[in-house]
Amino acid sequence: MTVIDTPTRRGPGAAARLAARAGGGAVRLGLLLTALFWLVPTVGLLISSLRGPSDISTSGWWRAFTDPAQLTLHNYAALMGNGTITHALLNSVLITVPVTVLVIVIGAMAGYAFAWLEFPGRDWLFLLLIGLLVVPIQVALIPVTKLYAAFGIFGSLLGVILFHTAFGLPFAIFLLRNFFAEIPRELLEAGRLDGAGELRLFARVVVPLGGPAIASLAIFQFLWVWNDMLVALIFANSGSAPLTVALQEQTRQFGDNIDVLSSGAFLSMVIPLAVFFAFQRQFVSGITAGAVK
Repeated sequence: MTVIDTPTRRGPGAAARLAARAGGGAVRLGLLLTALFWLVPTVGLLISSLRGPSDISTSGWWRAFTDPAQLTLHNYAALMGNGTITHALLNSVLITVPVTVLVIVIGAMAGYAFAWLEFPGRDWLFLLLIGLLVVPIQVALIPVTKLYAAFGIFGSLLGVILFHTAFGLPFAIFLLRNFFAEIPRELLEAGRLDGAGELRLFARVVVPLGGPAIASLAIFQFLWVWNDMLVALIFANSGSAPLTVALQEQTRQFGDNIDVLSSGAFLSMVIPLAVFFAFQRQFVSGITAGAVK
């Protein structure tokens, strides 16, 4: 009997393993340097918000590293004493929270309907919905302005909330429909056999399973509405303007009010950043699932 020797499969050599480790270390170093580079404006804004107006006007923010005694919380105390800014901050909350809740509730229900309910024209309506994703906001500004004036809600919080909700729904329905469509049909059929109606299936089965997608949608919608200035600048008056518009008006009216502007800008930025970093895992998993599945 002839024995045929087969070549044994060898793992990578020491040189290859060393090169792989060096390459991985270089990638990590590059990512770290990139992250630090992108954080420089945020750090600069934070330090500027903790410096006095005279220090800001005479030297750069990096001077605080050699003279930390100039850092103070006086700017934030002045910010909280500015009635325009605090009222605008409250308006931002009153706009962002209802819009986020409305988009999630309506978008989840519509996404479930497009994914699992049979009704006439469902596919054509979904194609129309996809087409709405590419409609820019600027196209609707003038028609909606005339419509709001006719109904008497121009310049109110309600007008801003309705506009953001309407333009947030197409993406919300598209994202949640794609996610809900991947739920195993057997789970829904088992629920129907047990006597559960569509509303109960939606609340007890679909919503818990769609938690990552719903969480990612909530974060995305919160960030978009909180940072918006165009819609609020057009549809909100002085009493319903959010923080972004208030800061813009401070720049126009009080150009030397840099201490209030820096602390207000950082406050406006740190709230959505905290929300994002708190739920970034759900954000990434939900966006990936909704886009790929």
